[in-house]
This record gives sequence, structure tokens and C-alpha cells, in this order.
Amino acid sequence: MTETDSHDTISYAYAVARDADGALEDALAGLPGVADAPVRLVRTAQQADVVVAVGPVPAQDFLEDALRAHLEDLDWLESVARAHHRVIEALAARTTVLPLRLATVYLDDERVRLMLETRRQAFADRLSALEAQVEWGVKIFVEAAETSEAAEAARQPDEPPPDAGLSPGRAYLSRRRAQRHARDDAYRDAERAARRVEDAARAHAVDRVQHRPQQGELARGPGENVVNDAYLVPREHAESFHADVLRAAEGIPGVRIEITGPWAPYSFATPADAEPLERATP
Repeated sequence: MTETDSHDTISYAYAVARDADGALEDALAGLPGVADAPVRLVRTAQQADVVVAVGPVPAQDFLEDALRAHLEDLDWLESVARAHHRVIEALAARTTVLPLRLATVYLDDERVRLMLETRRQAFADRLSALEAQVEWGVKIFVEAAETSEAAEAARQPDEPPPDAGLSPGRAYLSRRRAQRHARDDAYRDAERAARRVEDAARAHAVDRVQHRPQQGELARGPGENVVNDAYLVPREHAESFHADVLRAAEGIPGVRIEITGPWAPYSFATPADAEPLERATP
């Protein structure tokens, strides 16, 4: 790290993009990136239409030890992620983009240029493969099953409780058994919803990445996240994809579907290990 320590700033790399007509400079003009820094383009002489969007960031915040500590600070991480996404969305509005991983940094722009020279053909090929395609996120949540407390609250005043007449021990076991059955039913419904959603998505998507379900503070809203997939969809199919996936889970109780997008193809910047989905023939 001694060489890096001598620099006040280092280069933060946001994305690789196609700049066939040289219009991306205008898209980035005045746009604040991470640390409110300006964003510029790095290109090579051999293939000038493939560029990397970069910006200066404080070395003291992005050196390895400092970055490791910052990644535990959710407020700092959210601020960086928002700026990262803002730059990528500005690029994606104009061209095909390969988003880079959050907090990808290089010593300086020259190191970025060397990286681009080394991988320029692979980048060019991937940009061609992703042209006119967008990413949709699809999450499935199992909502909390009805508890005995909720059932008790809904009971009529003159209606005896279901465990009336049982000993305290047997009444406790009865409530636990009812909770377990409700939870099992909810998971079966979620599996059914997942099959329907996947079938609907296959009619439009050309690829899928299955992410690990989100937990803790990353899981938004009530319920347990059991499916966290990203689909690559031709832009012309975007509205149909959204409508059909939502419709697929209608009428299934205890399950919530969350669809986000369309996004730049974050999950598909590098080829997935899995075989791509085959889009159904209309």
C-alpha cells in the first residue's frame, strides 16, 4: 500500500460502457459521483468506443483497511451506492453499460487504462451481447403466518378459544402445532408462487441469476425473503414481463411479490455460470 498512500486521491471505476458517438461526455457533465467528485471517461487508442467511467475519491476512505471499516457503516455504504447507481443510470440512459462492482478502485487512471487494454475485447463482446436488454429484480416473500395471538384477537366474544378445556401444557402444544402448520402452508404457497413466476418470466427473459435471499436489514418489508432473482429481459418485452410476473402470483395467500427495475444489467455484466433461459416461442 505504500505506493497508494502517496496519493491523495485514487480512481473509482463505475462501469464499462459503449461510447460509439462520443456523446457520453455530455451525459456525465455536471453529474456528481462518489464523494461528489466529477466523472470522466478513460479510453484506449485501440478501441476508443469502449470506455470506463471513473472519478477521483479520497484515498484515505478507499484504501483496503479504511474500506473494510466503511463497509460496516450502512449510512456510508448507502451514500456510495446511491452515487454509484446515479452514474450508472445516467450512462444506461444513453448506451449499453457493464456496471462494475461497488467500490472498485485503482491507483490512478493509467491503471484503469491498462485494465481496459487487457480486457477490451471481452468487454466489447459482452456489451454487444447485452445491447437493448435490461435487468428486472424479482423477490418473493413469505409473509408472517397468522399467530395464535392474531386468531385470538379475531375471535368473537362468545366464541370459546380452540384450546378451551386443555391443560396449560397441552394448550401450548396445540398452539405451537397450529403455528407450524400455518408456516408449512405458507412455504408451500411460496413454492407454488415461485414456479408460476418462473414460468411467466421464461416467456420474456433470456437469462436469470439466482441471488442469495436477503436477510436482516437488507430484506425490506414484512415477511421472509425466499426468492431473490434477477432476469435479463429485452427492452421491448419489459412491460409484458412486469405485468405477467405480477399476475402469476395472484390469488396465492401469504405470499408477496416485489418487482424492481428496469435497471442496467448489474447481475449480467459478466456471463453467468448457469445456462441462459430459453425464451418461449410466442
